[in-house]
Amino acid sequence: MTAEASRSWGSASEVPGEQQQGMQLGQVTRNQGMVALTWKEMRRNPGALAGIIILITIICIAVLAPVVSPFDPVALAPAESNQAPSAQHLMGTDILGRDIFSRVIFGARISLWLGLVSVGIASVLGLTLGLIAGYFGGWAETVIMRGADMMLAFPSFLLALTILFALGQSIVNVMIAVGLASVPGYTRIVRGSVLTAREMEYVVAARTIGCSDGRLIRHHILPNVIAPVIVIASVGIAWAIITAASLSFLGMGVQPPTPEWGSMVNEGMRHLRRAWWMSTFPALAIVVTVLAINLVGDGLRDALDPKLRNVQ
Repeated sequence: MTAEASRSWGSASEVPGEQQQGMQLGQVTRNQGMVALTWKEMRRNPGALAGIIILITIICIAVLAPVVSPFDPVALAPAESNQAPSAQHLMGTDILGRDIFSRVIFGARISLWLGLVSVGIASVLGLTLGLIAGYFGGWAETVIMRGADMMLAFPSFLLALTILFALGQSIVNVMIAVGLASVPGYTRIVRGSVLTAREMEYVVAARTIGCSDGRLIRHHILPNVIAPVIVIASVGIAWAIITAASLSFLGMGVQPPTPEWGSMVNEGMRHLRRAWWMSTFPALAIVVTVLAINLVGDGLRDALDPKLRNVQ
């Protein structure tokens, strides 16, 4: 090989690296532009903006619970039992003299954590199974989707209750049960998005030039299916909080004396006539949190869906 040919070969071999670096920088720029565009659209939506403010406030209160809470949420004070809301106890006390306001604050920690972990389990498993079923098809798709159809034949809450009954009562098992009950919905939506994305011209072109399945999924398929997963997950957190609270209300979820909103509502139901505050304030906390999350989820849907996006 002559020196000139060697130099030519070296120059040609450097081009793919430069192109790859440019593609990576372009991908980062596009991702940053998408984040900026999403935030711009979210700010235009009053409901989404209100939901973000409320949700951030709730998260800050949950994180700073030991500082914000005026009393120990599990400390017993029988002499102060069943006190109505007052300056000392803003939300009153329960039959054991525990401060409701402090228990609601600490309950935010548990409810938010339950929602986040449950949705994390559901989104990771659903995304993985949906990608496998939609991209590879064949027997893998048949097995995965028939299993999802079987799980969807049960109401989600009943399925979560059945899984929790099999696993046993604990906070971790509540997260697992609620997460597994949500997996079929994520799987079906991801599979549908993958079936559409894999027929796109740029995916066909990448497959034609010899891109591996792993690279096609990571760089071409996954970026096109992640947006609906984000939207579903944002709304799914609200469903997970409600489901976990419902399980605790039935006595199958978080057990006393742990301050959890659903179990607090259950405890107060027996004394609703003479101590309405015991159930009312935890229930209001669930309503406000779920409403804020749904507002944020609706805003994300409008911002990430090109058909609904109003670009001026």
